[in-house]
This record gives sequence, structure tokens and C-alpha cells, in this order.
Amino acid sequence: MMSGEIDALYIYDEHNNPLVEQVYRSRPPSAATILPLYLAHPAPRPSLLYIPNATPPVTVFSIVQSNLLFLALSEVDTEPLVALEFLHRVVDVLEEFVGAPLISHKIQANYEVVAQLLNEMCDAGVVCNTELNSLQEAVEMPGWMGKLLGNVGLSGSSTPILGPPNTLKRSISANAATQGPAIPWRRSGVRHTSNELYVDIIESLSVTMAPSGRLLSALVSGTIAFTAKISGVPELLLSLTAPGGQQAIGRKLELPVFHPCVRLAKWRERPGELSFVPPDGRFILAGYEVDLLPIDPSLDQPPSHMEKLFLPAIVDIRKSLGSSGSDFEVRLILNTNFPGYSSSNRPGGRNGSGTSTPSFLGGGGNSSGPVLEDVLVTIPIPKSVRNITDMQASRGDALFSPGNNVLEWRVPTKDAGTVSGTATLRCTVAGHSTGDDDFDDEAEEVDPEANLLQGYYDPEPSTSYQAPEEGTTKRKTKKKKKKKVKKSSRAAPAIPDADQQEEIPQEPSQPQSPTPPQPSLSPQPQAQQPPTDDASRSIFHTTQRKTKAQLNATLMPNSAAVSFSVRGWLPSGIKVDSLNIDPRRSRGLGETVKPYKGVKYLCVSRKGVERRC
Repeated sequence: MMSGEIDALYIYDEHNNPLVEQVYRSRPPSAATILPLYLAHPAPRPSLLYIPNATPPVTVFSIVQSNLLFLALSEVDTEPLVALEFLHRVVDVLEEFVGAPLISHKIQANYEVVAQLLNEMCDAGVVCNTELNSLQEAVEMPGWMGKLLGNVGLSGSSTPILGPPNTLKRSISANAATQGPAIPWRRSGVRHTSNELYVDIIESLSVTMAPSGRLLSALVSGTIAFTAKISGVPELLLSLTAPGGQQAIGRKLELPVFHPCVRLAKWRERPGELSFVPPDGRFILAGYEVDLLPIDPSLDQPPSHMEKLFLPAIVDIRKSLGSSGSDFEVRLILNTNFPGYSSSNRPGGRNGSGTSTPSFLGGGGNSSGPVLEDVLVTIPIPKSVRNITDMQASRGDALFSPGNNVLEWRVPTKDAGTVSGTATLRCTVAGHSTGDDDFDDEAEEVDPEANLLQGYYDPEPSTSYQAPEEGTTKRKTKKKKKKKVKKSSRAAPAIPDADQQEEIPQEPSQPQSPTPPQPSLSPQPQAQQPPTDDASRSIFHTTQRKTKAQLNATLMPNSAAVSFSVRGWLPSGIKVDSLNIDPRRSRGLGETVKPYKGVKYLCVSRKGVERRC
């Protein structure tokens, strides 16, 4: 089994200056030594890098949070998920102790607290304690009194000066002993004046569509965030439901992950029910994935539980428009008729939980439907595009960034009455100037139905080389073009004279042969005359020239994606059915205490709905 040992943890500021160097085991490279080796790899750098040039060779795990670089070093084979999860836990704990957002000034001002936290979270390279509640008991955060005494030169510890804290700690420890064994993820003796429970379900939508509009993939990544501000040690039971009923939860959720507080036996026995003792404060209760297109390619028939996918925003692109093919049009279709929500009764906001308001939700609130916000269409533009001009948007504003080669179109959704409908954006692309522009007019006159290879691969050479009087449609077209270019070339002996001049250097013994080529001659000498042979001339010249439409076709975008967020709606259809407290297993919570309960749904799609073209 692969062990998870971390040798050192380094934190760098936004200027790549070392802030914290925490060494747990062995003698890994220092922070100043490993940083140039890490930055030598071109961006974007992966989260896992093996650096053999270091002494000793190490594996570097990295994350970036608020412009701060976190590096974890390991000399031995370490499970990548263990190291990366440890870095994310370090970020979460530091944000809780020193405040979010996490900036370098806060870490420098609270270095003593940061050092204690890093020592508690990892011991001799082994990750041991990453729970926030247990760290709050092990590491004391200095309050305003300690900071004030420290500024005047006195000891920052308030224990020898103030007597009541020791008495309070003894009373809390006595109450904790009566409440049962200690729970690693929950502090003992938790007390709140206002008891509240909140459930937030956030889903990220990712959809890929073919140029025809057919769905290629539709995935949802969900997170259940829980906030518990309740006294004592409560035992909670959270029930989830789906459009197919509570029995469909186990089939709908894929790869579920849970907080250690969740009893897995209860979930396996009855999928959709989460029984747990929550930590104090906000934490991630569970995570899951949902495939909105669960089609088995080995089956000829779609599954019986196939559901119709609803998308509040769809984007489409029409390319090569206009006389020269330099225009393209982006169409954005917005639909706010969310399934399961009627116009008369649409619960939303903190109290919204689906087609009907659950009985456990307390408090009032304005009943509103799902709200579509932050609509942004992103169009990647090829690097060969110099500029985009004449951007005409029916709604919103469009902006082109030449440095990023991205066209962004923001559509406002403040007025709910005019959200639904279709919005268009028409643009004109301008590429860099090329030498082919001088031949555009001449190249457009070529007959599009002409076979450029006619006679070139003919199995009978006499047809293509020995019958010049039987001209093809292509040759007639080229002769018409020759009349336009050279009006004095109407004389009949012009072509024989040209042939005669070409044959003189090849056959010096017969300089005055006015007769046409004999059938016995090989076609090889004439095949070596690309300037006079019409077939070869059309092949070598027309393939190199491109029309304006062909040149502009390479400047067209190949995809478009739309980003949005919806409050009060989830694409998977998962909802909270109930949230109850088990009074028989709960401790320290009075029978008369009825906490306030609320639920909120949020769908976020960052460039999630992508249309290929």
C-alpha cells in the first residue's frame, strides 16, 4: 500500500518570496532551491511534478490560492490525492483562523498560529489531524486582549492574568464528560444562542453539443455544503429525493463522497438518507456526480428512466456569412420556463426546495422562481484574426480581447420579463494581409464545375496529349480568361509558334518543323512544359490561390460556450426532502429547542454549455 508521507510544506507570496518553510522529515531541498526548478516547467504546470534535478529528487505537489503558491515535497512514493487534499485542508484551516481571503500579510501577522496549525496537521510527515473543530481546541487564537497586552510589552497569554477562563474550561470539560465520548470533528461543549441549520446544494453543469445540436455529454458535479450552529451533540438525519423518487437516488448519484461524520451503513441500507453528527460551523457534507445522459452504447433502446434535459441557455454559431464570407453570427437562446415551477407558485431563494415547500423550512420569504444570472458567451477566436469589427449585438455588450483571442458577450438579465427569447451577435473578422489578395478576382472566375485533374490521370495518353483540338470545358474557360488578360492573342498561329519555340532546344536537328506533334512522340516532353500545358497550368496555379471566402473560412471560430448561474434550480433535480433531529441520540440539546432550518439551491456553469461548429 502506498504511504502518504510529506517531507516539507512551503508557502510563497504573490512575488514568489518564501513565507513559510515547514520541514516535517528528512532533509528536502529548501524553499529557495526548489522554486527555480519548479518554475522551469512551462505553464500551465500540473499539480504533480517529479523533479529529478533536485538533491535529493522529490515529487512536488502544488496548488495556488489567492495568488499564494503552496508546495508539498515528498521523497517517497506518496498517494497524490493524500498530498493534494492535505494542501486544500491547509488552505481551509488557514482561512478559518486568519481570515479569508488568504493574503501574505495575514500569514506574516499570525505566524505563531500558522506554525502551530502546521505542526498539528502533520506529524513526522504523516497527516494526522485536519479537522477544524479539533484544531480549534488544540490551537489557541489570541484575542484582542492578548494582542493588546503583546503590543505594550506584556505576555500575550491571558491565562495567568484572568482567572475565569480556567474555571470555564473546567466546567466545559465536566460537561463534555457527561455528554459522551469525544468526537474528532466536533468540539465539546458547543453552545449557541440561536440554533440554525442550513443546507446548500451547489451543482456545476458541463454540456457539450455537436454542430447539429445533438448532446454529446452532459455531466453535473454536485456539492452539499452544511452549516450547523446548534448546541450540544445533535444527531441529524437528512433525506434527499430525485424526480424518480427516493429509490432513484442510488442510481442517479455516481461516485458519492462523504464527510467522515456520515454513517455509511445507513446510506448503504437506505440510499438518500444521511445520518451524521455535524461539525460545528460550515463544512462539506458530501459530493457527487450525475450523468444526465445515461445511455449505454451496447443497448439499442434508451433506458426507461431517461429524462428530458432542460438547459436555460443554448448558444449557436453561423459562420462564413456575407458576400465575402467574413461575417459570423452567434445566437443565444434563453429559456426561463423551468420544469416543475408554475408562474403562480415558484418557491426559491433560501426557502426554495422544488415544486413544493418542505414542512421543515421555517421563516418567511418572498416566493419567487429560479433566477437566471451572469449570462456570458465566450467565443475563442483563432490567432490568425487581426481584429473583429462591426460587432452588432441585439442585447448586451460585446468585447474582443486580442491578447487573449477571446470574444466575450455579456447579456443582462435584470428584467425578468424579457429574459426569455433569442439574442444575436453579428461580427466581422479581419485577418492579416496576405499575397493571395491580388488574385482573388481572377480566381473567382474559374468554373467551379471544372475537373482540374481531367486528362491528367487518363489511361489513354492519346486523349489528353494527342488531341489538342478537342478542348474541354476547363480549357475553354481558361481561353476566355486569356482573352481578358491579353487581347492581342487572337492570332491563330500563336499557339503553334509557342510549341515550336519550346521544341527547338529539345530537337536541335529539326529546327523548322511546322507540323504538330506526331502520334509516335512520347508525352514526356510535353509533360515537362507546365507553362504551356493548360491542365498542368490550372493545377499548379488554382490550387495555390484562394478566394476571399476560403481565406475568411480559416478565421471563423470553431466553438462557443455560455456561462450562467441559476438560483433556486438544480439540473439533476435533486432536492432536500426533510431534515430532522433524532432526540434519542442527541445530547446537550433541550427538547424545547427547535432550530431554524433552511435550504438553498444554486447551479453554476462556467463555460459549461459548449457548442461545437
